Amino acid sequence: MGGTGESLFAVAGMEAAGPLADRLRPQTLADVIGQDHLLHGEGPLARMVQAKKLSSLILWGPPGTGKTSIARLLADATDLEFAPLSAVFSGVADLRKVFEAARERRALGKRTLLFVDEIHRFNRAQQDGFLPYVEDGTVVLVGATTENPSFALNSALLSRAAVIVLHRLDDEAQEKLLSRAEAIERPLPLTPEARAALRAMADGDGRYLLNMAEQIYTLPPETEPLDPARLAETLQKRAPIYDKSQDEHYNLISALHKSLRGSDVDAALYWMARMLVGGEDPLYILRRLVRFAAEDIGMADPNALVQALAAKDMYDFLGSPEGELGLVQAVIYLATAPKSNAAYKAEKGAKRAAREHGSLAPPMHILNAPTKMMKELGYSAGYAYDHDAADGFSGQNYFPEGMDRQTFYRPVERGFERDIIKRLDYWQKLRSRRQDEQD
Repeated sequence: MGGTGESLFAVAGMEAAGPLADRLRPQTLADVIGQDHLLHGEGPLARMVQAKKLSSLILWGPPGTGKTSIARLLADATDLEFAPLSAVFSGVADLRKVFEAARERRALGKRTLLFVDEIHRFNRAQQDGFLPYVEDGTVVLVGATTENPSFALNSALLSRAAVIVLHRLDDEAQEKLLSRAEAIERPLPLTPEARAALRAMADGDGRYLLNMAEQIYTLPPETEPLDPARLAETLQKRAPIYDKSQDEHYNLISALHKSLRGSDVDAALYWMARMLVGGEDPLYILRRLVRFAAEDIGMADPNALVQALAAKDMYDFLGSPEGELGLVQAVIYLATAPKSNAAYKAEKGAKRAAREHGSLAPPMHILNAPTKMMKELGYSAGYAYDHDAADGFSGQNYFPEGMDRQTFYRPVERGFERDIIKRLDYWQKLRSRRQDEQD
């Protein structure tokens, strides 16, 4: 985003000709803010520009990070014709026209950069339609998307394009953008605290930041500097970027899960709050907390699952916002509980063994024999009733015949599983002793 001052416009007074965001569009790649990792030094786009050789790209990043501007400037820097297209408003007929024009242009010695905004909105068949034109060099494809390309785009298309990740604009980048706006307008009437609040409201979206600045510029020039409260009254604040059905949804729940696993209670509370503020269904978070209690705590603290389910019951009973305190308590409990994934690994191991060993029958001595025929066939013969055995433990084999004894559950030396280890060791000693007695 953003060029500087008078260098952007040759005609005096042109600043009023369009929206602030358009007037501040960068005129060179050096003007782009917030993407130095791509455009400076050994960044991938910097290397392509230096070599004057641009490959097909997928620009993946949040809204307002300069994807369209970068594509246009890449075309300028590599002497390609810039042909923009929006997947929202375009269909097969539009694509045919673009490809035909690119073919004619190529015959005249001019190559085409086809920029497709929101490329993820094209269906799989339409995405496949790009492949022959990319492969034969008719177009250099540059697609822009806010969605994870791994899920939103065909693997065939991804194999022919490099994925370039753009960063949301950080505080420093947003401040540079505001300074550029002030260079062609006037200083924003904001206190330092309100200026920081404005950047926070933009949530890394440069276009939205400039749109809000433009609203502030509609105030009379003599307006006293706004504090955060008056700024909020002046602007209609939007919620942080969060799409419950898309990539950010999974990013934040992953952040919550990993913070819980890492026993970072404050980070876990933050990510939970981000989801709630963004409009996430608390029941979705609760389902994930219940799963976490079993997967990452398990028998290290059996009460963790009870706490997670109790939080769900509280939310069902009270609803929002009162019931959300149950989520807070559950997150605190789960984050501070001892961790063990022994139960989770035991499940995986048992299922793997079940698949590998097929349909082995249980040993005859642990099968019930409700009929005379079944008794005659040997069902339940030799079964030892554990309550009647010494120490309440018979030590019999319960695995199928022909299958060696397996160990799936390996508790850790944390929390309640310390006690479970002692029990398992005790039973293993008794099992060995019973085996020696039978031998």
